[in-house]
Amino acid sequence: MTLTEKILARAAGKASVRAGDNVWVNADILMTHDVCGPGTIGVFHREFGRDAKVWDRDRVVIIPDHYIFTADSKSNRNVDILRDFVREQGITYFYDVIDDPNGSWRFDPGRGPLKRQYGSQYAGVCHTALPQKGHTRPGEVLFGTDSHTCMAGAFNEFATGIGNTDAGFVMGTGKLLLKVPETMRFRLEGRLQPGVMAKDIILHIIGEIGFDGATYRAMQFDGDGVAGLSMDDRMTVANMAIEAGGKNGIFPFDARTAEYVEARTKLNGTRQTYEPVEPDRDQKFIYELVVELDKLEPTVACHPDPGQRKKAKELSSIRLDRAYVGSCTGGKTSDFVEFARVLRGKRVVIDTFGVPATPEIVHDLQNTRWGGRTIWDILVDAGVRMTENAGCAACLGGPVDTFGRINQPGLKCISATNRNFPGRMGDKESQVFLASPATVAASALTGRITDPRELLPA
Repeated sequence: MTLTEKILARAAGKASVRAGDNVWVNADILMTHDVCGPGTIGVFHREFGRDAKVWDRDRVVIIPDHYIFTADSKSNRNVDILRDFVREQGITYFYDVIDDPNGSWRFDPGRGPLKRQYGSQYAGVCHTALPQKGHTRPGEVLFGTDSHTCMAGAFNEFATGIGNTDAGFVMGTGKLLLKVPETMRFRLEGRLQPGVMAKDIILHIIGEIGFDGATYRAMQFDGDGVAGLSMDDRMTVANMAIEAGGKNGIFPFDARTAEYVEARTKLNGTRQTYEPVEPDRDQKFIYELVVELDKLEPTVACHPDPGQRKKAKELSSIRLDRAYVGSCTGGKTSDFVEFARVLRGKRVVIDTFGVPATPEIVHDLQNTRWGGRTIWDILVDAGVRMTENAGCAACLGGPVDTFGRINQPGLKCISATNRNFPGRMGDKESQVFLASPATVAASALTGRITDPRELLPA
């Protein structure tokens, strides 16, 4: 069996499963957030009764993160709905925006978008917060009401996005009926060269198979090249499995996985026991592709979908209006480090926005120093508008006052985010080009799409 098949077989209580089987699987974690949480709660109450209790209050994780730092009253109210439900159910893991469990969330536009407006429990973008808070464990099944839940596959688990109806059912029963997906194998070999990042790996792969090339399939990333990828790198790759239509993305378990998971579960007091899965020698794949990492170059996904792959050096004629680094895919500490490596000592020439994925990353950037300057200060000195309000922000558009949102038609933005369908970051006439943080940085300095290798320090 493949990695995905082995996890689903275990979760279904079966000795084995194969692609195409329909099986009831037990969930280890259900995650929901402010966009889909209220709808999921509504389904739960409708189907199980107003007085029903969730199947396990320690396994439901609620993380507001999407439409948070906006004055939109309906968005603010969504967080209050979550808080009321958590209080009613006694749910253990709720990463609220405010500290008062009986309070009400209101964003204050008068304080501006740059300075912190959240309490001590706030966790930031759900997909980045889940591993940071110790909720991603090898061999487990994670369901989330967000398509990029597949990011947790970096930790050798089956993680996939589901809709409100399915989530409401899981909330009440802890189970879900799934069809076992076929598995596509992507064997990574070699090491990435300077200026090339994990984002370039997944953009290359999606370019090879198309933005629908993995529809309802598991994308398994293995091979010798995995050892050279950090957990941040693996999260970036697994995150965008959905951009090829994938049901999930998954990596093998190794010492690097164990180190991360064990440190985070101990730090946060979450469950420390887990059982990873190892691949069988006779595993069968519907498709196989070898990716030679040392031959990859900085890559860009052009408007209007993630499958429109070009090399950055081929797009130097495209002038840009905006640059953006952030989101679960591109807002991790390592992403900002590479962003700063290119920008250090220089100045951007187009509007450039930086949105860390979590408060922990804000802390990292404000306290890590290069030559007497923090990374945060290096970026601000380069002209980047950095916000302390970690969250999804303009990655998915949001209300018109969302930080970094594209509100003018026709603007061209290069972004380290994960999706570029028309209207994704705001105005439906805008164009979004997806790239690595290094490529975004180089492009912000020149005002055109630029291969970062042209600007990297020796």
